[in-house]
Amino acid sequence: MGKELVLDVRGMEPPEPIVRVLEAIDDFVPGDRLKLIIDCHPVPLFRILDQNGFAHQAAPGAESVYEIAIWRK
Repeated sequence: MGKELVLDVRGMEPPEPIVRVLEAIDDFVPGDRLKLIIDCHPVPLFRILDQNGFAHQAAPGAESVYEIAIWRK
């Protein structure tokens, strides 16, 4: 089992959330996961993830609009 991180970017102004996510996943290997807590649907982030070998799954959050799981393919 890899490492699991939680990153809450609610209330941050763009591009800070994307920068924080990319820093957090920079050294990810298969099995690592990031749980992103965010209040918007970050389409630009999804494109960056797709282009760089990451998968993601968005779901409604308990305390936020979205919780997005991110992992390396």
